[in-house]
Amino acid sequence: MEKKIKIDHQIVLYITILSIISYSFIYSSSSVSGQYAGSINFIYKQIAYYIIGFVAMIMISKLDNQQLRNVSLALYVLIFILLVGLIFAPESIARPINDAKAWYQIPFIGSFQPSEFLKFCFLILTSWSIIKHNKKYRVHTFKSDLILLIKIALLTIPPMLLVYIQPDTGMIMLYIAMLLPMLFFSGIKKRFLLLILSVPTIIISFILVCYFFFNEYYQKIILGSLSPHQISRINGWLDPFNYGDSAYQTKKGILAIGSGQISGKGFMHNNVYIPEKHTDFIFANIAEETGFIGASFVLIILFLLILRFVQISLTANTQFTILLTSGIVSLFTFQIFQNVGMTMGLLPVTGVTLPFLSYGGSSLLSNMMLVGIMISIKNSYGGLMFKYGEED
Repeated sequence: MEKKIKIDHQIVLYITILSIISYSFIYSSSSVSGQYAGSINFIYKQIAYYIIGFVAMIMISKLDNQQLRNVSLALYVLIFILLVGLIFAPESIARPINDAKAWYQIPFIGSFQPSEFLKFCFLILTSWSIIKHNKKYRVHTFKSDLILLIKIALLTIPPMLLVYIQPDTGMIMLYIAMLLPMLFFSGIKKRFLLLILSVPTIIISFILVCYFFFNEYYQKIILGSLSPHQISRINGWLDPFNYGDSAYQTKKGILAIGSGQISGKGFMHNNVYIPEKHTDFIFANIAEETGFIGASFVLIILFLLILRFVQISLTANTQFTILLTSGIVSLFTFQIFQNVGMTMGLLPVTGVTLPFLSYGGSSLLSNMMLVGIMISIKNSYGGLMFKYGEED
């Protein structure tokens, strides 16, 4: 029997508000910025992306547990093939953008970024792997936890490596932000999980100590092992005013946000040029034109959307729904924090978009698919549908 769908009115309301804000400031940034003067087709494309996104959201919300697995598995295989294809594809169909070869150019549609849809695949397939593993290993031991980690690593690391060499470090950060809370709720012994988390903590601490106290070693050894693109991003973040070329976007973002002051310069009255203003740096454009008041309003709407997701997650009464909701909430929270932080110079520029606001079909569609999962959980009548699926 087909699952009856009740669209969550709060979620739809918040996303509709965000879509209107998105149209408005994509129009503003693309019409005023010299690089995109007259490019009104960005708005038309964004509207089309939102329509497709709402359709995808409804379709995903109608799928049950088994159907989600099947869709995510088929999509995982397809995305993996496309990621491999990016390595060998000619620039006529996979043109590098900002030194990253991460998109396919599709005539009359625009660019397509396969790595965006790995979020959906990782979420479903990792949850499924954890459920199957815990069904087999009722008692958690060091050996069983290690086996689970190996299973998840075999599932996630190969495509993540393909994304890393594009290079797209920002997307890797999103995957990790989604997977970590799922590991926490997987049942793995917390001491074992703490041991795993201590590794990146030690590495980051070591890098910071080298930067502040052994700068020569930091410059030659640590930065020497990175790509020029990554070195540029790190230097531009740590010392934006001494690395002008590397920190161009960061400095312009800070200037745009600061110049907006309390109430902003007014709609369509932005005069700070920022590359990719309608995509990664749309928050800077919003803050410039509407000031602290308008930027705060946007953050409040995003907060209310995340809060609604948290409320739905609190109704989750099976491990499968807990894994799904924790991954989605963590992903969106981190993505918002990272994007807003990088526009203000608090975090390095990573190319992470602002959910539901930045221009881009792949990002918007993948996010709407995740929202569809949240609606599906909300409509699962206390998790009964997912509980049934766990017994398969």
